[in-house]
Amino acid sequence: MFNCDVASIDLTPLPLLSNDIATNASLLADTPVTEKSLLGIPQWLTQINHDINRALERGTNIRQLVAARSGAIDELLIAVFNWFELDKTDLALFATGGYGRGELSLYSDIDILLLSPDEIGADASGKIDRLVALLWDIGLEPALSVRSVNDALEAALDHTIASAQLEARLLIGNEALQDVPVQIVNKQWSPREFFEVKIAEAKARHLQHNATEYNLEPNIKTAPGGLRDIHIIGWVTKRYFRVGKLYDLVQQNFLTEKEFDELNFAEGYLWQIRHYLHVLTGRNENKLLFDYQREIAQLMGYETQPDDQPNAAVERFMRDYYRCAMQISTLSEMLTNHYYETIIEPQLPDDERPKKQPINARFNQIGDQIAMAHHRVFAQHPDSILEMFLLMGQYGIKNVRTHTLRALKIAARGIDQVYRDNPTHQALFLANLKEQNYLFHRLRAMNRYGVLGSYIPAFAQVTGLMQYDLFHRYTVDAHTLFLIRILHRFTDPRFYEDFPLVSAIFQRIERKEILVLAAMFHDIAKGRGGNHSELGQTESFDFCLAHGMSVADAKLVGWLTRYHLLMSMTAQKKDISDPEVVTIFANLVGNVTHLNHLYVLTVADMNATNPQLWNSWRATLMKQLYSQTRRILRADIDAPTNRQDMISATRTQALVMLDNVNNQHMNRDEVLRLWDDLGDEYFLREIPEDILWHTEAILNHPPIGLASNADSPPLVVLREHRELALDAVQVFVYTQDQTNLFAVTMAVFDQMNLDVLDARIITATRDFALDSYVLLDPSGTLLVDEDSQQELKQRLINAFKDPTVLKLTNKRMPRQLRHFEVTTVINFEFNEASDQHIMSLETLDQPGLLARVGQVFLQEKIEVHAARITTLGERAEDMFYISDQNDEPLSAARLDALQSALMTSLSVQREQPAAAYSKSD
Repeated sequence: MFNCDVASIDLTPLPLLSNDIATNASLLADTPVTEKSLLGIPQWLTQINHDINRALERGTNIRQLVAARSGAIDELLIAVFNWFELDKTDLALFATGGYGRGELSLYSDIDILLLSPDEIGADASGKIDRLVALLWDIGLEPALSVRSVNDALEAALDHTIASAQLEARLLIGNEALQDVPVQIVNKQWSPREFFEVKIAEAKARHLQHNATEYNLEPNIKTAPGGLRDIHIIGWVTKRYFRVGKLYDLVQQNFLTEKEFDELNFAEGYLWQIRHYLHVLTGRNENKLLFDYQREIAQLMGYETQPDDQPNAAVERFMRDYYRCAMQISTLSEMLTNHYYETIIEPQLPDDERPKKQPINARFNQIGDQIAMAHHRVFAQHPDSILEMFLLMGQYGIKNVRTHTLRALKIAARGIDQVYRDNPTHQALFLANLKEQNYLFHRLRAMNRYGVLGSYIPAFAQVTGLMQYDLFHRYTVDAHTLFLIRILHRFTDPRFYEDFPLVSAIFQRIERKEILVLAAMFHDIAKGRGGNHSELGQTESFDFCLAHGMSVADAKLVGWLTRYHLLMSMTAQKKDISDPEVVTIFANLVGNVTHLNHLYVLTVADMNATNPQLWNSWRATLMKQLYSQTRRILRADIDAPTNRQDMISATRTQALVMLDNVNNQHMNRDEVLRLWDDLGDEYFLREIPEDILWHTEAILNHPPIGLASNADSPPLVVLREHRELALDAVQVFVYTQDQTNLFAVTMAVFDQMNLDVLDARIITATRDFALDSYVLLDPSGTLLVDEDSQQELKQRLINAFKDPTVLKLTNKRMPRQLRHFEVTTVINFEFNEASDQHIMSLETLDQPGLLARVGQVFLQEKIEVHAARITTLGERAEDMFYISDQNDEPLSAARLDALQSALMTSLSVQREQPAAAYSKSD
């Protein structure tokens, strides 16, 4: 799309250019393909790829290389066009699409059009067939369209074909047809129609990639901020301005020199990534998978420094990619809007044109956009930079006119320490945070156009910063802004059902800017080394004081920044059914004000980190920890502050639910007798909804009312469970307790290729096990296939009868997990209340993980009394309450042996990767 100089690229000459070969009649004959008949062209194609690789190693600009390959393919196609005597017909050969722009990576699609003024005759058709056959035989595999002008007129009604024809470049043939492809598009599409259909296409394409530039494995061509977002600028402008290159738009005063330079640099960066993707895969690959990120980072010169963390180099590479993608996305949106505002909008009927209404002396509202009243607003009134965003919130305006955005980008570069220290500017910035209307949209615009990073320089440092894992789905800046968006949802009635308690709490908090500031600073120190929470606490405290906030408010923001992980870590990694755990947490929190703010911030943070992280299980844990802590902090005399009170509270809630449902088939006295048999641990760890499900299943298990009898066969029931994951299945097992039950159950799940998302393992008072699992079936059949359900039940029952047979399946490591290193860490902590050890396990989430852990427990004669399963991206963080098989605590020697056996079993045997690309290749 940009101008290139290819004169300095020395590619191997095309072997078919000699005169003796050009007259070779075998090419015109309908003969079988042989290596000799291909005249060395496949080898030449391979060689020019090597030439391009070597030129890139020598530092040749990638822009010259994509143009050079396009030129080489031009030469080949022109030669074969002549050899098959198509130059003696009235056909014209065009390069279209990206090839028409003169942009070819190693394995890019080669789009060509053979255009005829009339219907194509039999003789020409035969020559075309032989040309196409040769191109396929030599491995070129072009995307060839053969059309008459009338056919092309009809085809151009498809906007994707019309886009390709706009790029049409005549290679050889009938020169009278040179301008026909573009003329056809102009005839079939009005400027407004074409603009609207391309913008709609772009929006649909963006939605396919989650409408974000920050995907973990981005498609560098079609994702937001990809090459397509540059192409769309050309498509919507070329047909109006009648230009061939993007730089021509600078001369038309549509594009500025700086905007052109920014697009030029970003496109070159993506082309270099694309080049290496093609080299590593040997195909037209555009998806930057984990498989390639680390190696491409190295090939592009990102090196690990002595003090770096293991993933620092690839994280720097991806940060630069995300920044380029954001730059492309921002400019593409701005320039296409500029086209609409300057070209389409003036031609609209009066009743469709947006009306202008003054807001104040500096700004107008034009339709649903804000615009500066004159071009020197920001230069004459620097405070208007922040005032504009405040007005957007106050007047409910989400968008900004293009000429205002251009002036804003320039003005943002002038934000320096003097600007930041100005009390008027500080007051305006805080006023923006207090104004909740469209806060996310306003902050996102501030970030995109350089205002936020200039006003808070530390925020600029985390823009585009990613963590190389599967858990953190967004870059730090995107996550931060999404967190603020989640906070706003707590005031939106549409989300009350999803967040009933946290919404009620957030709406009672008057100073919502406290939480917004904590959100903005909670991850701001990531990527620097050290404890980012502690560093963020210092920076947020200083920022608040510098902006005239009280010491108390500054301390609250700093405290929330420092302890933003405390509540989630306590709820997920500790046993909050233990009153002592809750009491320690309450002492750290200190008061209800801290608790309310921390609870709201934590729920928003979890939702903004990973869409798959928040579910009913975590919501229940968080609500339970909040409620228990609040009662302690309020010194509530009716609060359950010990185990027995907590058990009583759970039973009461379950009884209330029992009375509110159709329970004619359950006798209340039988229910209470059963509950007395189930034991304290059951009511400490289960939620009322599951207690009712279990109770009904047990009481209806034959013989009725004797389910706790040792003669009863095992009970296995299944139901749909959509909280931890879509299409998950919850399995409840009620059977006489026995050794190795956990290991046996895990082995069955492993054999049936079922992934365990959650596990609750409890032993009832009468030595019956009550185990509940949430499973994910990758095949998606367990929920709908009764035979599969029956097979699972029967396998479990048979395994319980013969618990010594444990045969684990060997499974391939999933593609994404192969690229991560997670150090296995095993810790033991003795729990006096249960007289058991709590084993915490952190390791790579690998196939059959729990089955392998269960096998080690079996070998080491370990009994599992409870378990908590947590998967955070590629990391498994599981907790087990264990003892020996006599329910006695484990000795130090037994713990050491168990740790050693687990470390051996969980050592990851990685598959050998494919041969890496070498610069000497």
